[in-house]
Amino acid sequence: MQLLDLFDSEDPRERDFLKTTLHRIYGKFLGLRAYIRKQINNIFYRFIYETEHHNGIAELLEILGSIINGFALPLKEEHKIFLLKVLLPLHKVKSLSVYHPQLAYCVVQFLEKDSTLTEPVVMALLKYWPKTHSPKEVMFLNELEEILDVIEPSEFVKVMEPLFRQLAKCVSSPHFQVAERALYYWNNEYIMSLISDNAAKILPIMFPALYRNSKTHWNKTIHGLIYNALKLFMEMNQKLFDDCTQQFRAEKNKEKAKSKEREEAWIKIENLAKSNPQLQRDQRKERPLVRRKSELPQDIYTVKALESHRRAEDMLTTHDGH
Repeated sequence: MQLLDLFDSEDPRERDFLKTTLHRIYGKFLGLRAYIRKQINNIFYRFIYETEHHNGIAELLEILGSIINGFALPLKEEHKIFLLKVLLPLHKVKSLSVYHPQLAYCVVQFLEKDSTLTEPVVMALLKYWPKTHSPKEVMFLNELEEILDVIEPSEFVKVMEPLFRQLAKCVSSPHFQVAERALYYWNNEYIMSLISDNAAKILPIMFPALYRNSKTHWNKTIHGLIYNALKLFMEMNQKLFDDCTQQFRAEKNKEKAKSKEREEAWIKIENLAKSNPQLQRDQRKERPLVRRKSELPQDIYTVKALESHRRAEDMLTTHDGH
């Protein structure tokens, strides 16, 4: 336990030696393995839910990466709980950037061991997805691509709709690095094969964001990446692409018609208000505007002091007065 407490040291050299020492102890003493894992869990729980500060999280995750790699199949329930209750909540901590590569490695290791964990993992990532922290969003996109690299097609089908709804938001992000990182997914051959097999579901989700931002996004690099994504979709399924284009235009026309209806309704309301006889009578009446004088609160002691006050020059006698 004291050995694990030392991982909070501010000296990276000490933490590096501790990492090697703990890893060897874990390898040699089989009876201590469950205890070591439990104590590491407790450190993570304190870090996530209490302190949000610990210097050795990256090193502990590095040790866990090699431990997870050695887990026997099928995975024990205890290990699945560790993934869902400990590793995934680590994504919501502010200092994620300090240990994110090690955390992403651990998550991907779990998915390579058991593909049925893909859905809860992806849904948890979407739940913890940052709303206003763009660098953190780029980290999430990096990790998500690593997950998609090892995902089974049968598991991809379960998560693709919420996943691509989030990607559509990322493509629309005014922060160009977020939009750029999301659009790099279209350069990944395996992801493109998954998209191609499920284009009928994915293209209708992505098309509005891609089409709109191809014209409105402020960054020229993003324009090029969007045109590339649209071109790939077009080559994938020309008919589906044309259908999505028609549907997008029809919805845009509907929006314009609704907007026009609203404007006309407001004009009618304004005209009715202007033609109201009561309003016309009120307008004819000339109401003199009365301005109220502001009054200071009365205080008898202040009033007396002001009345008895004499200016300094009144009390001084000048040479002329002698």
